[in-house]
Amino acid sequence: MAFNSLVFLFILLPLTLLAYRFIPRQGRNVFLLAVSVIFYAWGSLQALLLILLSVGFNYFAACGIGRHVKEQGQSAARLHLAAAVIFDVALLAVYKYTGLGMPLGISFYTFSVMSCLFDVYYGKAPAHVDFLDFCLYVLFFPKIISGPIVKWEAFLQQVRTHEVSREGYYQGFELFMAGFFKKVLLADKLGMTFAAVRDLPSQTVGMAWISMLAYGFQLYLDFSGYSDMAIGLARMFGFKFDKNFDYPYTSENVSVFWRRWHISLGAWFRDYVYIPLGGSRCDRTRHIRNLMIVWLLTGIWHGSTLNYVIWGIYHGLLILLDKFVIGNKLQKAPRIIRVLLTDLAVFIGWVFFFTPGIGSAFAHIGRLFGIGAAGFWSRATTFSLTENLILFIITILCCSPLLKNLHARLVYKKKSPALYVSVALYVLLFIFGIAGILGASWSTFMYANF
Repeated sequence: MAFNSLVFLFILLPLTLLAYRFIPRQGRNVFLLAVSVIFYAWGSLQALLLILLSVGFNYFAACGIGRHVKEQGQSAARLHLAAAVIFDVALLAVYKYTGLGMPLGISFYTFSVMSCLFDVYYGKAPAHVDFLDFCLYVLFFPKIISGPIVKWEAFLQQVRTHEVSREGYYQGFELFMAGFFKKVLLADKLGMTFAAVRDLPSQTVGMAWISMLAYGFQLYLDFSGYSDMAIGLARMFGFKFDKNFDYPYTSENVSVFWRRWHISLGAWFRDYVYIPLGGSRCDRTRHIRNLMIVWLLTGIWHGSTLNYVIWGIYHGLLILLDKFVIGNKLQKAPRIIRVLLTDLAVFIGWVFFFTPGIGSAFAHIGRLFGIGAAGFWSRATTFSLTENLILFIITILCCSPLLKNLHARLVYKKKSPALYVSVALYVLLFIFGIAGILGASWSTFMYANF
């Protein structure tokens, strides 16, 4: 089931919110777990059986690790941790890299269960793992399909104390609607633009740029929109999850970009891979090694083809270039120049995501600069650009905090009539979004495929 499906929007979500308000506090987590099972099982009962297997195995593994840490120390628990991690990674690899049908959310919930194992091992969470809490942590429906990847330690701090409030409802509603707008009214439209331009028999330089930009913007708005919807939903039920995106396309260098893009994944690799390897507190050679290992694993996490490996290495090299070669040398350049250079590097990297092979990826990159292109411009290029010009302008505005800051300044003044205008605007956008869903030939959350 998807957040933008009519069944979810008009049946499951309103019924869940209504029932949740009247259920006694001690029964709310059980209720949320039941709803989460229904939400996930809607797509595939086979996938549900697989995630239940993962939950059962990792629950007993976490309890065993906790027991060994408590009684004998980390060294005694290390073997159990290694065995559990190998099982989780092998299960993920079997489905992700062998051509089997990949269950929804397997990359995300696998990293979630491993977070529990690591947090118990490092003493960040209690050695005793409550079964109900663990089940809800893994299966909680706002985050199960495409994250964000909430750490066990952070979830545990809220699972027994999450409070429902009017303020939380409004904040959650606002976030959910913002994400719904980005996903349905922008990302899906950009997806149609990308598909139309990509499938043209001959590609001009202009077409190569339009398709690359459409995909890069679609990926951001689709995933950040989903994250906003997920965080907003969790907020409605009293859970406070950290933001997963922080306007990454306004970053001044690649290092900052990756601290703002898919923040929860970056934090996972930082805490459970990069720092245990030694992080930056070592000599330069080991520091470079640690960075490249993280980026290689990040590429492999995203997909099974060589394109994703190359993408990971590409960004690892960009990070090394930024840290050890460029440094502060571009600080005197205008900020807009630094942002555009960063975005150019990132968008070129997205080419490896949407092309089927290494050859086609480098062919597309070549066409961006006139190599192998069918000319510089064409009537079809002009038509595509003018047809989507307003869409691109709105997209660029939504990639910066300008609209959000303007909305906050106008709406949150005391006794501001703009508050009612804001609510009316959200309702109007929701109506347009539903119309878009009904008229769309296809729609998907892109990161559910990673």
